[in-house]
Amino acid sequence: MAKTSPIEFVKQVQTEARKIVWPSRRETVMTGIMVMIMTTLLGVFFLGIDSIFDFIVNSLLRLAQ
Repeated sequence: MAKTSPIEFVKQVQTEARKIVWPSRRETVMTGIMVMIMTTLLGVFFLGIDSIFDFIVNSLLRLAQ
């Protein structure tokens, strides 16, 4: 692989940086809302699973006494 001079490297980085397309404000807000909804749903789901396992383990421990 050919060596690139630091100046050429900086030019290449600037060229690539110009190709970046940033999301609009609306896209950012919608993505943030979707993340909040999904994390809430997953939190409720895992709370339910944890509660079920807690009930099962406590029931088994009560039977063992």
